[in-house]
Amino acid sequence: MSDPITLMILSPYGAPVKQIMLSKKIFWFTGFLFIAVLTGLGFGAYDYYQLRQTAFDTRELEGTITSHQEIVLIQRRQIQKFAGEINLLKSKLMALNGFEKQIRVIANLDHPDAQNGLFGVGGSIPEDLDPKLSLKEKHNSLIREMHGQIDQLEQASENQEAYFETLLKELDGQKTLLACTPAIRPTKGVITSAFGSRNSPFTNLKEFHKGLDIAARKGTPVYVTANGKVTFAGVKGAFGKLIVVDHGHGLVTRYAHLSKILKKTGDRVKRSEKIGLMGNTGRSTGPHLHYEVRLNGMPVNPKKYILN
Repeated sequence: MSDPITLMILSPYGAPVKQIMLSKKIFWFTGFLFIAVLTGLGFGAYDYYQLRQTAFDTRELEGTITSHQEIVLIQRRQIQKFAGEINLLKSKLMALNGFEKQIRVIANLDHPDAQNGLFGVGGSIPEDLDPKLSLKEKHNSLIREMHGQIDQLEQASENQEAYFETLLKELDGQKTLLACTPAIRPTKGVITSAFGSRNSPFTNLKEFHKGLDIAARKGTPVYVTANGKVTFAGVKGAFGKLIVVDHGHGLVTRYAHLSKILKKTGDRVKRSEKIGLMGNTGRSTGPHLHYEVRLNGMPVNPKKYILN
């Protein structure tokens, strides 16, 4: 049996020395166990530190990912809003384009051929994109789409502006034409003789009546039926006191048998302006207005030019 190992424990206060007798096996086993425990504690502490560091890194990474996800979500919502606004503007432009076409139809104006291709219909928003694309590819695709639609809207707005400018000019021309086109009754009263073939009130023979006879009391106001210029105001044979108004565009109106002329040659007149009073001058059987409309020198039915 091997010699035991003696451990002496000294007291700092002068107490007797304590001795502990251990066999070598127990001593070495205890030492090995102590070293093993220390080693285990060291590895445990290292693993714990690594786990804590990994957990910290994981939380930090999760925070970064969450932050990026929030940024991406905000950008996505902004892009969705932007895309929606672009499509709304496009819809409004298309509505304006349709409104312009309706005006042209009503005003009987030609349509510019280029209007049919104002811009393509529809537009992508984020939900329309291929879900297989990466986030970066989606972002780049959306940016390209946005720029493309912005360019398209700019071109469309320029086109629509040009169309409206053209339309305004054409409508202005139409407005002038409409203002110079006879459109109202020249006086109150009863139509006693229509335009066309009739028996003459003087000879009872067939003749072509070139105007419209409207009978009422002497002195009933007579109104010009469209904007124009007085080219004659005076007495002319069987017409008696006569006013002739040139409306331009080949249109001329005549107002005969007046009792009084209120305008003179060269005067500018506007529709519904009083130009004379009904009478019985010239070759006439009673107080009435003989009203004529001539287009390019040819008598036409005045009823076609009475809208009220």
